[in-house]
Amino acid sequence: MNAVTDATTDPRWRAVMARDRQWDGRFVFAVTSTKIFCRPSCPARRPRQDRVRFYTTGDEARAAGFRACKRCDPESALAGGRDALHGDALHTPLIVRAISLLEKDAMTVTQLAAALDVSRAHLQRVFTRVVGCTPTAWQRAQRSERLRTGLPSSASVSRAAFDAGFDSLPSAYGAASAHLGMSPGALRRGASGETVFYTIVPCALGFVLVAMTSRGVHRVVLGDTAEVLETTLRDALHAAELVRDDAALGDISARVVALASGAALSHPLPLDLRGTAFQQRVWRELQRIPRGETITYAELAARIGAPKAVRAVGTACGANPVAMVVPCHRVVRADGSLGGYAWGLERKACLLRDEQLQTP
Repeated sequence: MNAVTDATTDPRWRAVMARDRQWDGRFVFAVTSTKIFCRPSCPARRPRQDRVRFYTTGDEARAAGFRACKRCDPESALAGGRDALHGDALHTPLIVRAISLLEKDAMTVTQLAAALDVSRAHLQRVFTRVVGCTPTAWQRAQRSERLRTGLPSSASVSRAAFDAGFDSLPSAYGAASAHLGMSPGALRRGASGETVFYTIVPCALGFVLVAMTSRGVHRVVLGDTAEVLETTLRDALHAAELVRDDAALGDISARVVALASGAALSHPLPLDLRGTAFQQRVWRELQRIPRGETITYAELAARIGAPKAVRAVGTACGANPVAMVVPCHRVVRADGSLGGYAWGLERKACLLRDEQLQTP
């Protein structure tokens, strides 16, 4: 899978993150670390995005070496899920086919429409409504993501740029800045030369990892064990110098632990958040939601001036690197259900309950 972020995110990934039942029957997703494939709505813990592969059928996933999940029985979803779709989801077969073609080769919208036997205007309209961007913008973001994943192992920035599909270095630099939040050179260094201090402590929600750079809190991650959290950090910041310092981060970690029990911050923490411009807008707005209150994804999209980007807003919430400090858990679906949460819906429910209990 060529995963992307922001409004250009593959709708299949958004469906997986949201456990959206409307997409059951349209595809399965496979996890390279477990060798298991699932339906989009599988209740299991969400995998890392870079470990996910998409397949149209269970047979395709099996041929690639994966086995069916016993928990969600994805092949029964493929047999019976097609009649459950409604609204925009009726267009998902067209969009899945379009994305499959775009993943194989660069195409203009006119060429893509001809390959799909639909009008250019119809394709542009449906693709933009379902995915949140035009096919052209989607391809550009796909190239940016290929650039991001290819940079660490590439011999040079230029080699990675051309391998990702860019026709020039200026276009690669412009796309990286717009979609990935930093230059290709910075991405290639993978935080090389940067020192990140961290601590892992127990809290009301299991364990919490707090990581800081010289600029502020960089990661707050919830998990079941300290070992898994430490591995997650090392995978994410593979080129940084990681220094565990429980004493130096004692005060900040204590304040984060208090957040896990529903308490309020006495004053804001310094933050070092790195993401796209769109993600930054979403994260800033999240910090304005009062403790003890919730808003919907649609309301959040409207607040940042992008009312049609509801799905992209949900993806930005899922990419939030600092659990609880940036309170993405305060965003719910329009019907009042919890929606998604990167650290588990049970934790999200506990946070909302405890915040409401402690709010005057």
